[in-house]
Amino acid sequence: MKNYYKYLHVTETEKKWGFYVTTVGYAQINPNQTYPPMEGHPDTHRFNWNRGRILNGYYIVFISHGKGEFESAVTTPSKLSAGTCFFLFPDVWHRYKPDFNTGWKEYWVGFNGSYPDAIMSKNFFNPESPFIFTGLNDNLLILFQRLLETVQNANPGYHQVISGITLEILGLIHAFSIQKEQSKNHDTHLIHKAIFLLRESLKESIDMHNLAHTLPMGYSKFRKLFKEVTSHSPQQYLLNLRINKAKELLQTTELNINEIAFQTGFESEFYFSMFFKKKTGLTPTLYRLEKQKLREEEADIK
Repeated sequence: MKNYYKYLHVTETEKKWGFYVTTVGYAQINPNQTYPPMEGHPDTHRFNWNRGRILNGYYIVFISHGKGEFESAVTTPSKLSAGTCFFLFPDVWHRYKPDFNTGWKEYWVGFNGSYPDAIMSKNFFNPESPFIFTGLNDNLLILFQRLLETVQNANPGYHQVISGITLEILGLIHAFSIQKEQSKNHDTHLIHKAIFLLRESLKESIDMHNLAHTLPMGYSKFRKLFKEVTSHSPQQYLLNLRINKAKELLQTTELNINEIAFQTGFESEFYFSMFFKKKTGLTPTLYRLEKQKLREEEADIK
């Protein structure tokens, strides 16, 4: 996934809604890279480690890879690890950064409004305990990816859609915050970590033996457990992820077939079309036309 972020113009309509998103983003910070990158961010959001920053809204930051540190006016210096979400609160000085040797991957969403104010006033989340360890949770990743894709597509009314996605993220994080113990055993937890990594790396060439090694787990055991958890082999599960993502792109974007093949990790348009037809019975072009025709028929009925 390429680095992407956007700061949204908030109108009176969004304010009347009571819950509005101000910014969304994703960034991969490589080892030895200066943090934060300064290009494209408004002056109100720029900071460095020495002076920190104060913002005027709420933010959720999710670290999916790497590690780092965080400090605020109401917390002691704390270490951050992959699988951690942390909150930023209005008018609270803070600073954070990835470890210089590891870098990290971060997703974020900023939001504000009367409804978030009401949630925070009831102490569901508070500045003194801003950290919630979610682990590499597949559902959380899906929500952040939906958030980014919805903003990028910018369909009419999307501001209200992304406020709903952000509220869903809040609900999921809150569920983790009150969960007393992990119900999954260690091996199952590693398989869910693998699922997360597959979903986050759809565009990339993935070696399943290397993936098993990073967990760490022997490949034979990894393949057996993966099939027990998902009912599919790792390769078949990845192929299904890619085909489902391609279906979504065919229906919601105007990307050409070659671009969609690239976006979903296929080595060529030929292999993409072959696998897509094998899975769906239709070529990507026919699938797009069928879905478009169905939408038009539904619109005529309405």
